[in-house]
Amino acid sequence: MLYVVIAKDGTDADAPARRAGAREAHLQVASQLHEDGRLVTGGALLDDSGNMIGSMLLLDVDNEEEARRLLEDDVYSRSGVWQEIQVWPFRKAL
Repeated sequence: MLYVVIAKDGTDADAPARRAGAREAHLQVASQLHEDGRLVTGGALLDDSGNMIGSMLLLDVDNEEEARRLLEDDVYSRSGVWQEIQVWPFRKAL
């Protein structure tokens, strides 16, 4: 089952530093999830100035509980980068 995830970063002054500090570990796990097929694609959401303000992920997992578990275990969640996470079931049209 596919799930679209929008994960928004905090908006406080320390938010960019939290993201930068956790980014390498986050990308290592994301690479592993991509290799095993659970992360179809993902990337940073940007503001009008090109600053990273969140993430979009397309997950291919068995159920929403697994998707939420992966998100909760992510270093971005554990380190407070992601402050709001939305998860939606997704059906590919084409």
